[in-house]
Amino acid sequence: MNITDGWLSAAKRVVSPNFDMRPDATDISMIVIHCISLPPGEFGGDWIDRLFTNTLPQDAHPYFAAIEDLKVSAHALIRRTGEIVQYVAFHERAWHAGESSYAGRTCCNDFAIGIELEGTAETAYMDIQYERLAELIAALLDCYPTLSRRRIAGHSDIAPGRKNDPGPSFDWCRLWRLIERRPVART
Repeated sequence: MNITDGWLSAAKRVVSPNFDMRPDATDISMIVIHCISLPPGEFGGDWIDRLFTNTLPQDAHPYFAAIEDLKVSAHALIRRTGEIVQYVAFHERAWHAGESSYAGRTCCNDFAIGIELEGTAETAYMDIQYERLAELIAALLDCYPTLSRRRIAGHSDIAPGRKNDPGPSFDWCRLWRLIERRPVART
């Protein structure tokens, strides 16, 4: 996987309007893993794309009316099929973390890359999702020298008590093993 001008060559591009510039464009120092499914617990379709592009029809499902005013995005989504969709260039600020803090710093959106996995905190993720996630992380580590394998966290780590994703169904040990096997120019 290659990243050029903040965009992943292997990703489907669905541009979200929900982004802005980072306060310090050189400070990309964290990766945050999330999970999402729309409607909750259902997979497939274009509902996540539509949420991140502000085109989710509130009358298509009862849950959508409750989230119709959200203006959110992530840098990338890894679907259960392994397809990667990118919504925001990695050097720009996606709106994925909300109120958050990590290692004494607040506003994680300012310095983090947000990656969503299509899934739920209680449903096992697919093998291909772990593979693609490790590949994406390796590409990010190669492209952005301020990133480190030691600064990868779950949404629950940066917003404890408010968020629980990627949840107990996410196998962190498996991700670490896959990352260790990937050729990365640095740690």
